Order: sequence, then C-alpha cells, then structure tokens
Amino acid sequence: MDGAETARFEHLLLARREALMSVAEMAQQGTDTVTLDQTRVGRLSRMDALQQQAMSQENSRRRALELKRTGQALSRIKEGEYGYCVECGEAIAPNRLQIDPATPLCIECASRGEQKYQP
Repeated sequence: MDGAETARFEHLLLARREALMSVAEMAQQGTDTVTLDQTRVGRLSRMDALQQQAMSQENSRRRALELKRTGQALSRIKEGEYGYCVECGEAIAPNRLQIDPATPLCIECASRGEQKYQP
C-alpha cells in the first residue's frame, strides 16, 4: 500500500472517529437514569423508557467498541503496520479496507475466527 492510499484511509478513519465522538456526545442523555414523569404516564410508560434506555446503552457500547477499533487502526498507521493482518501479517485487500478501514484482519483470518463460533 502506498502513502497516498494510507493517507486516504487515515482521513477516513479520522472522519469516522470524529463522527462517532459527535454522536456519543449527543446520545449521552439517552443513557441517563429513567424517571417516571407523572404528567406523561398516559403517553410514555416506564417500560418504554427502560427499553429506550437499554437500546441507548447498547448503542453506546457499540460506539465505544468502534472508537477503540478506529484508534487501533490509526495506531497501526503511525507504526507503519496498517493494511496488514494482525494475525498472519499478510496484506489486507484494499476493497476490504474500503468497506471497513478499521478492520485488523484479512478475510482468511476473519473467516477462521467466525468458524470457531459456529456449531
């Protein structure tokens, strides 16, 4: 992978990190403790509020995981290891990186990992 490609992926990763951080800031209020507003009992039940809170917390967990993956990919760029599988060391296909610039695994290693969890 040449320097121009790496710079393009770095730009994509930085934009992704910025977007995730922006959404995380806006979504923080959705994970706050649920309180029952007596004036809105007919419009929004406590169970609905709890379900919304749980969904918000799961989205927050996923954002945190994606931020971590993005940070790790940016670290690999700085170390000169970006674009290579962290398990086998082979080059990751550019099309795979285009779909998910934060992916740490080549398609073969990712497939092997998925097969471990299938019955």
